[in-house]
Amino acid sequence: MDSSEKEGLVVVEESQSSTTEEQSARISNQTNLHSSETCKKNNIFSVFLEPVQWIQMLSSQLNPTFIIGIVLVYGLNLGFSGSFFKVVTDYYWKDVQKVQPSVVQLYIGLYYIPWIMKPIWGLLTDVFPIRGYRRRPYFVVAGILGGASALMVAAIGNLPAAIALACLIGVTAGMAIADVTIDACIATNSIEVRSLAPDMQSLCGVCSSAGALIGYSTSGFFVHHLGPQGALVLLAIPPVFITVLGFVIYEMRSSGLQYEKKKTMENLGVAVRGMYSTIKFPQVWKPSLYMYLSLALSISTHEGQFYWYTDPKAGPAFSQEFVGIIYAIGAMASMVGVLIYHKTLKDLPFRNLLFFAQLLYGTSGMLDLIFILRWNLVLGIPDYFFVITEECVSRIISRIRWIPMMVLSTRLCPIGIEGTFFALLMCIDSLGSLTSKWSGGMVLHMFHVTRTDFTNLWLVVLIRNIMRIATLGLIFLVPKADQSDALIPPDILTKNSTVVSDDEGMELVQKNEKDEV
Repeated sequence: MDSSEKEGLVVVEESQSSTTEEQSARISNQTNLHSSETCKKNNIFSVFLEPVQWIQMLSSQLNPTFIIGIVLVYGLNLGFSGSFFKVVTDYYWKDVQKVQPSVVQLYIGLYYIPWIMKPIWGLLTDVFPIRGYRRRPYFVVAGILGGASALMVAAIGNLPAAIALACLIGVTAGMAIADVTIDACIATNSIEVRSLAPDMQSLCGVCSSAGALIGYSTSGFFVHHLGPQGALVLLAIPPVFITVLGFVIYEMRSSGLQYEKKKTMENLGVAVRGMYSTIKFPQVWKPSLYMYLSLALSISTHEGQFYWYTDPKAGPAFSQEFVGIIYAIGAMASMVGVLIYHKTLKDLPFRNLLFFAQLLYGTSGMLDLIFILRWNLVLGIPDYFFVITEECVSRIISRIRWIPMMVLSTRLCPIGIEGTFFALLMCIDSLGSLTSKWSGGMVLHMFHVTRTDFTNLWLVVLIRNIMRIATLGLIFLVPKADQSDALIPPDILTKNSTVVSDDEGMELVQKNEKDEV
């Protein structure tokens, strides 16, 4: 073979090798492209799959009917009913009863009476079992009470304001009893499975926000087509599910806890003494005081702003449907707040998280001031866009501020009276909300904010924002501990009494009684 033939073979081999390299490179690029597309699809799929896996994890670690109970109570009873109730009753007092905004604030404050009574409901669930059950019968009672009250105010026309108020308080009483009963279950599980306490509160927040989204988005539609009074009939539907929950939620029947009257009163006394001895601890009363003051000092201006929103002369004259849409978008923002907390904030210390949350809470309130003064129009921002933005910011910050307070409350509950003590802490929160409503109503009255006069509404909102920021001076009352830390000693109730656990339930027994046994 001559040299020319050899050179030809070399050229052919080189061209073949280059072609092979190009093909392999092309195949490699296609493989990488396919793998990247697969990763993208998996990432998109995982976004939807992750919540399902999270729920499955909670159901495997806890009882599935307990998870169903959270969904029904927080999603349907508190989320949907609470949001629907808020919008419909606002229009009911404004258009049917024709009440001044300052007076409506006083009426709404009375809605909190059943929530302030939560320690009583907690005592009932802890020390007054019915046919051996401590939780299930109270779901049934809550459902019947809430449903009957809603039907009464919806069916009877031309009700006097006092009777209508009593019926609406009955609706909130049904919500409160169901809430305190599921909260007792949550407190128990938070103590037994401490690592899942933030997850349980996140689930509560997601369910309540999702329910509120549905309630707010439909409330304006039903108010427009059925009227405020006719729309109240829908509030009788969620109590039916709460009643059914009382029959299906898992709870061990305590056949040995057939309390006689004397024994029941002894257990009641022990529970009351346990609450008193626990609340005296500085690591308990200090954060409890902060939670109350942070709510009470933020005076409520909601009714004044609501009347202004819907006023055709002084305000932007939002329609009934759009008011519901505003709140519905705010409920979606609440879910974003829950997601932000769950993904990035649940491992931060209580004090640091609540400090920055309160700071943002106070400064974000200035958006209300800008809107009422109509500075948004000067900046060229339409009312519809600005109010939705303000609602989203407010809801996200409120949720980030609220969830750690709930986690902190579960950390302060001693075993044995966890339902009662958690209800006491929630009573303190409700008392703070009641103070906020009534003080806000008085400030609205002092500055002469009425159904038609909103001249000084901006000043009331400014006072509210200043008081929110001033609350930062009380942050020293919040512990520096992490959210997974135990904040109270495990023997907080066993210094003068001991907690006896058996197969049938849990009760507090005095030390001298134990010695006699």
